Amino acid sequence: MIYDRCPKCAHTPLPAKQSAPAACPACGMILAKVASIGLVKTSDQRTRIASDLEDQPRGGLFDLVFHVPQAVDRMYWSLRVLALALVTLWTIWIFRSVDIAAGEAGSFFLWAVLTPFHEAGHVLLMWAPQFVTVLGGTLSQWLMPAGLAAMLLISRRDPFGAALFAWLLGNSLIMTAVYMFDAFDPKIMLLGGSTGADSDGHDWQNIFGDLGLLPRAQGIGSFFGWLGRALMLVALAWAALIVWMQRSRVSDNPFAEGGVDG
Repeated sequence: MIYDRCPKCAHTPLPAKQSAPAACPACGMILAKVASIGLVKTSDQRTRIASDLEDQPRGGLFDLVFHVPQAVDRMYWSLRVLALALVTLWTIWIFRSVDIAAGEAGSFFLWAVLTPFHEAGHVLLMWAPQFVTVLGGTLSQWLMPAGLAAMLLISRRDPFGAALFAWLLGNSLIMTAVYMFDAFDPKIMLLGGSTGADSDGHDWQNIFGDLGLLPRAQGIGSFFGWLGRALMLVALAWAALIVWMQRSRVSDNPFAEGGVDG
C-alpha cells in the first residue's frame, strides 16, 4: 500500500518508495510496518486523521508551546497526571517554607541539585573578566533548567516536560533571590564556611557592589523571590493545561508518542 499522507501524523509528502526502511520525515514512522499492525486500514481513516490534525491550533510559538500529539500514550498520560499532582503538593510545601529575608529558599533538595551547576558556571567562565566569572554561577544555574525546557520543546515537542523545567527555573530564581537579599547584610553561611561579611566570596555582594546597587539588594531580592513564585505557578498551570488538552487523545495505540520502536 502506498500512502499519500503519514498514517500516524498525516504529514505530506512522503517518500515515493515506501518499502522498508522508508519512513515519514516528520515523525519517523516506518511506513512498511503500518499495514502489518493494522493501525490504518482505509483511506477514510487517513482522512479523519488528517482532519483532526487540521483542527489543532496552528501558528509557530503557540503550536510549539501547546503541542498535543495525535495519539497520547495512556501510560505516559497517567504518569504526567501523577507527576503534576506530586509537584503541585511539593510547590505548596515549598511556598510554606520560603522566607527570603531569613535565607530560606524552600527546598534543600533543589538547592543541592542546582548548586553544582552554579559552581560549574564559575569554573567554565574563570577565563572571563572577574565580574562575568562571578555572575556566571547564577547564569549557569538559570540556564540549566531553561536550556532543558527549550530542548524539550524544540527537539522533543514535549511541553509538559518543558513546563516542569520552567517550574525548576522558578525555584532557581527563589534560590538566587535569597542570596540577593542577603548581600546587603550578609548572614548566610557560604560553601566556603564563612559569610559574606567575613570573606569576599558572596557573589551578589560583589555583583551589586560593582553595579552600585548594594543599597537596593533587599528590594531586588524580594522582587526575584516573587518572580520565582509566579514562574512556578505559571509552569504548573501550563503543565495542567497540557494534561487537560491531552485527555481526549489518550490511546492504546502502539504508535502513540513513538511507543513502537521504528
